[in-house]
Amino acid sequence: MKERKRIPLDGDPVAWKSPFAALKHMELPATPATRDAADRTEATVPVRAKNRGRVDIIRQTAHRGGKTVTVVTGLIGIGQAEKEQLAKEMQKACGTGGTVKDGRIEIQGDKRTEVARILTEAGFRPVFAGG
Repeated sequence: MKERKRIPLDGDPVAWKSPFAALKHMELPATPATRDAADRTEATVPVRAKNRGRVDIIRQTAHRGGKTVTVVTGLIGIGQAEKEQLAKEMQKACGTGGTVKDGRIEIQGDKRTEVARILTEAGFRPVFAGG
């Protein structure tokens, strides 16, 4: 039968054996030569591809109570987090609100030129489509 270990309630110190005690005296393996500071800063900056594909920029008013909305579609190959980051950049540059719905970025107002500039900087090829 397994021996039960009980914690004393009268304030006596607890005899506890650390499972990592054996590792305390071990020597770590040698690390490869460290890179200089310039290489490390370059590795942390995300690099965006130069040609990430075509995206359509559409101006819509249908089903929105007459309000104009700029919609970016065709964002293939990027995740939801990057779409939200792009939407945030667009909102900040345009000074308006926006959202990411169904894989599309929607920005309030007719802001196609500002949105196209941001997408070009991100490496996409924006195309004005529709009205």
